[in-house]
Amino acid sequence: MPDYSWLWIAFTIAAALSQTARNALQRGLTASAGTAGATHVRFLFGLPFSILFLAGIALATNSSLPATGQNFFLWCTMGAVSQIFATALMLMAMQNRSFVVAIAYIKTEPVLVAICGLAFLGDALSWPIAAAIVIATAGVVAMSWTPGIAAANSAKPAALGIVAGAFFALAAVGFRGAVTSLPNASNVILHAAYTLVWALAIQTLLLTLWLVFFDRKVFGAILKAWQPSIAAGFVGALASQFWFMAFALATAASVRTLALVEVLFAQIVSQGLFSQKTTRREASGILLLIAGIVLLLWTHPN
Repeated sequence: MPDYSWLWIAFTIAAALSQTARNALQRGLTASAGTAGATHVRFLFGLPFSILFLAGIALATNSSLPATGQNFFLWCTMGAVSQIFATALMLMAMQNRSFVVAIAYIKTEPVLVAICGLAFLGDALSWPIAAAIVIATAGVVAMSWTPGIAAANSAKPAALGIVAGAFFALAAVGFRGAVTSLPNASNVILHAAYTLVWALAIQTLLLTLWLVFFDRKVFGAILKAWQPSIAAGFVGALASQFWFMAFALATAASVRTLALVEVLFAQIVSQGLFSQKTTRREASGILLLIAGIVLLLWTHPN
């Protein structure tokens, strides 16, 4: 039987590309729906597409939905709620004038994912893979860090960034735990789609209740901007589908480390690497990131 475990690489790169596109679409919704509304779009409008993905996969593979137990819902809820908290903390950190410090600390997520994955799932890492995670993360931090920015008033965004990164790590571990807790592990795509539906359903319910009770104007603005929201919801659901499929095949730490390639995609899209002179620090960060990713792919068991 062919070995498709290497597909986590393709799934992760596809997820990073889709997420870059989703972020661009969400930025366009911020003006009309606000930050909270633009964030909720990925859940509210992504849920119907995730259901369509699941139905299509089930029909194409002639498979029934997997049996679920308490562990699945615990892992899924952990991932869904952690992702909401992580996003909120990230937005709080970015509101501070020293937001670059926060972003640099948020990028330590792969290291935190490795720690949480080992603690919660028993996802042990070899020393070469652990080294790859540290090298790639150091590269992104170097690219994000601005000398002199870590001065006065930087303690708060730094703390928010670390906590946000920790919640993003818990989200990744929770989603991987949910996918891998399902029986018949061979049907990776179906399991990923099934987990995605439940995750988005939980997030949609929680954020919808919050907006209805505490910020109805924002919820109304989301519904009015339904046309661009549909596109953002589709791309967001597609990105999440790829993330979950990658989590089913590889450790969360490996997936989130390779996902740092999104930083390069974002710079290429914005022409940051070509329109401005790259400093030595930034160039060193790029080289470290590439070296870490190459080492990860070279040593990762497939």
